[in-house]
Amino acid sequence: MSKTENIIELEVESIGFEGISIAKKNGKVYFVKGGLPGDVVVANANKKLKGYIEASIQKIITPSQHRIEPVCNYYGACGGCSWQCLNYEQQLFWKEKHIIDAHNRLGNVNANCYHKIIPAKQKFHYRNKMDFSFSAARWLTKKEIEKDEAHNKHFALGLHIPGKFDKVLDIKDCKIQDIEWNNILNIIRDKAIKLGVQPIRLNKTGGGFLKGFTLRKSVLTNETMCILITSNLNNDDEKVFINWYKNDLQKMFPKLVSVVWAVNNKNGVNVGETQFINGKEYLTEQVLGINYQISPFSFFQTNSYQLDSFIGLIIDAADIKNTDTIWDLYCGTGSITLSVAKKCKKIFGIELNSQAIEDAKKNAKFNNIDNVEFYSSDLHSPKIPDLLNTLTHPDVLILDPPRSGLHNNLIKHILEIRPKKIIYVSCNPATQARDLSVLTDSYNLLNVYPIDMFPHSYHIENVAELEWK
Repeated sequence: MSKTENIIELEVESIGFEGISIAKKNGKVYFVKGGLPGDVVVANANKKLKGYIEASIQKIITPSQHRIEPVCNYYGACGGCSWQCLNYEQQLFWKEKHIIDAHNRLGNVNANCYHKIIPAKQKFHYRNKMDFSFSAARWLTKKEIEKDEAHNKHFALGLHIPGKFDKVLDIKDCKIQDIEWNNILNIIRDKAIKLGVQPIRLNKTGGGFLKGFTLRKSVLTNETMCILITSNLNNDDEKVFINWYKNDLQKMFPKLVSVVWAVNNKNGVNVGETQFINGKEYLTEQVLGINYQISPFSFFQTNSYQLDSFIGLIIDAADIKNTDTIWDLYCGTGSITLSVAKKCKKIFGIELNSQAIEDAKKNAKFNNIDNVEFYSSDLHSPKIPDLLNTLTHPDVLILDPPRSGLHNNLIKHILEIRPKKIIYVSCNPATQARDLSVLTDSYNLLNVYPIDMFPHSYHIENVAELEWK
């Protein structure tokens, strides 16, 4: 193709799984980044792949009737809220459709009833945790370049650009985190720059001190924890910065009750060895009357506003009796397990991450729950039946696997033990459909309950209810 032949007019027809916008013309399929159904666009067909052509929008000739103006200054550069341009009702429509399409087309399964999606209670400022990265390689947006202003290209505190490991978008106003967190983020950045403290260099040369910055919130108490991740102290400027961070930051923000510093010399992940905690050692969050202690690096669902609805949906679908024994596989820190424990005779939680299991045990003790046992074990291991066979046979099995879904070893064992009911919780309709295609040889797929935990993104949580035939 010549350069002029790459330019094509397209009408976007639909949104595929993972937010891929699809157009068709002259027998060819185009994936149009940023397009919405009903958009008529001039696009650059810039990459031909097997079965489709990738295209980028050059100009919108006629916008979709569902297109709205994004509220975020970083829309189009940050990959976090790629559906901000789509009105919320249509976001829900496509999330529902993606689940049904995945089940029908990928899994060849169909539930007796697909329930209407439960919308998010809060559309913005809903996240209870944000992980930000420092970088000496700042990514400038088109708007920033067009303004032709002077920018510090060697300091960024924000989010990684999709597909660009070493580039970080400098974020000053994120619309899905707590409003006050933007002020904390900006003060951290300004102080570091003023003192000449260097961010990490994510290229082969390496070096730098500042690595990551995490913010966490309890909706129950309206309190914030912040966690700074760095490499080892090397100079006086870094010592001055850490001293300011430890002693002065909290004075500016009354809701900031915990200031944590951790060191990680190995990689850029937002974890590390804790050096100090100034203030509270953990936040407390509540789900359906259960209190959870959230330590700096423990896992917890990121949308507290939806958690009562989400966990309640799982409990209702399971229809638990006080004589039931439950297995909760991939239990994490026990956010499902401990709520279910109030309803059943006995529950077992199993999870690979040993730190998550320790947090789950602490939370069980914190809430005086004694009918639960937690085990750290690899559910994908061929040896997992050795553990499972020692447990009381389950009446109800709750599954909440990672995006990759269930392993064949586990599915085989589930079909051997034959629990009367399975509740399969998933954040990936495609892998859930794959697994359901096997399970439904022996189980009826009764109900599917979607719930929106992540507004303005294509991500969706889904609860499937199965019963032994």
